[in-house]
Amino acid sequence: METNEKKNDIEALKKELLSNAKNTFAVMSDEQLEAAQVYAEDYKKFLDGGKTERECVKEAVELLEKNGFTPYSFGKSVKSGEKYYYNNRSKSLVAFIVGSEGIENGVYFSAAHIDSPRVDLKQHPLYEDTGIAYLKTHYYGGIKKYQWTTIPLSLHGVVTKKNGETIDIVIGEDDKDPVLYISDLLPHLAGEQMKKTLAEGITGEQLNLIVGSRPYDKDTPNTVKLAVMKLLNEKYGIIEDDFLSAELCAVPAVRSRDVGLDRSMIASYGHDDRVCAYPSLTALVSQNAPKHTVMAILADKEEIGSEGNSGMQSAVYFDIIADLAKTLGVSDAVVRANSKCLSSDVNAAFDPNFPSPMEKNNCCYVNSGVVITKFTGARGKSGSNDASAEFCGYVRQVLDGAGVVWQTGELGKVDAGGGGTVAKFIASKNVDVIDLGVPVLSMHAPYEVVSKNDVYMTHLGIKAFFEA
Repeated sequence: METNEKKNDIEALKKELLSNAKNTFAVMSDEQLEAAQVYAEDYKKFLDGGKTERECVKEAVELLEKNGFTPYSFGKSVKSGEKYYYNNRSKSLVAFIVGSEGIENGVYFSAAHIDSPRVDLKQHPLYEDTGIAYLKTHYYGGIKKYQWTTIPLSLHGVVTKKNGETIDIVIGEDDKDPVLYISDLLPHLAGEQMKKTLAEGITGEQLNLIVGSRPYDKDTPNTVKLAVMKLLNEKYGIIEDDFLSAELCAVPAVRSRDVGLDRSMIASYGHDDRVCAYPSLTALVSQNAPKHTVMAILADKEEIGSEGNSGMQSAVYFDIIADLAKTLGVSDAVVRANSKCLSSDVNAAFDPNFPSPMEKNNCCYVNSGVVITKFTGARGKSGSNDASAEFCGYVRQVLDGAGVVWQTGELGKVDAGGGGTVAKFIASKNVDVIDLGVPVLSMHAPYEVVSKNDVYMTHLGIKAFFEA
């Protein structure tokens, strides 16, 4: 009897004092599991329709306008309950709902990014070599270059012609479209290549896209390039010089698909970080009459340091908050000091195939819910926002109060590498901020994998934050 009582006491004490990792399948109701499946279908549509930041902005604006949001302009008079969005150069977006309480109590916002690693075209991309036409590229963001060879690629972007007209280009997404392709060396002749490291096996200058091999005139040599340019001119009205004023990139010509016989996961290009951008949007549009002013930011250029006038370091995002403060007769500094932010970005999920870079007690896991990342950076937290204990405690209370399944994680072992998010740029404006997002397998690969339950929990987590 005493032994059983002792065991019960120990179990009760463990439950009270020790951490208990949760698996979403163990704690989610059947209704929640079904809701996660339904949510995933809409998310997949968002992914397939938005493979570049420009396309994501279009998708987001469509969703926002369906839910009563209208364009915002600086100096506009606003009042409680009104819904607005600001389209920044078609490459980033801010959407917000004016709260019922004074804005001096702060703005609650979620900031994600909508750019993903890819292969951009150079300014003089088109050339011909021994009967094959190619497009020269310059990769964007952190990629393993060898992963981008021998897969079907599509061309996305815009071209601004000499007359000022800007046209959209998408080639390779329709099943009837041709695709682009980066070749690799056959293993029979790759002895020297395979002696190199993975980083050296394919160089940046070898990421050349095959776009044609049929000459314009069979009797005239070196006319494959001309034939390709003729096709582009017939379809889009562009000439070679128009590449100088173009933003064109190659992305995987694949659709998002369910992974696993149980359909519990999603494979797609661009989960990082559209898997957090989409929940930020859906959490925002779910708000009817929020107490706080709530906001979703979809920023560009995070993968190259959040630079430029569409990256998170741009003044535009906090200019909007300052403009709202001015319109409502409140100090901008007071608004920022009382604001709270979720830097909605992904973390690397533990991969049993590659366990060595991870420290199992402090990494995140697939199907264990949304992950809170207190700090990012590299080595000794270099380049990181390190969220305060008080703000971590606040976010814990919000998530627990809403029944959200969550976990914590670091980006690998201390000396294994590291990475950053937009959090530090937001923190520099005197805003409390912490990273919150989805664990991802094969991050930065052309085809990444996430758990449907984790995506849904991220939506619920941001929603709870807006409603706190």
